Amino acid sequence: MLVLITYDVNTETETGKRRLRRVAKQCVNYGQRVQNSVFECVMDAAKCREVKNKLEKIIDKDKDSLRFYYLGNKYKSKVEHIGAKESFDVEGTLII
Repeated sequence: MLVLITYDVNTETETGKRRLRRVAKQCVNYGQRVQNSVFECVMDAAKCREVKNKLEKIIDKDKDSLRFYYLGNKYKSKVEHIGAKESFDVEGTLII
């Protein structure tokens, strides 16, 4: 299924900047960055629970926020892209 992960981390302090870097590094491990704080991740339910638990441990729930949008398996008809930074098919063939 496609899960859209978005976050907003308060970076007014050094610890906030550190949290932001840690959240971004975790998200890169699970999907592709499509905007600064937005990641598209194709994963099953177990992997989704895993990343959610990791991110919840990083953020400060009083200052930061996470959003998970569950677009399901038929997501290709639900996503429309206009403009720069065309994404790639994460389920397609990888040529190295």
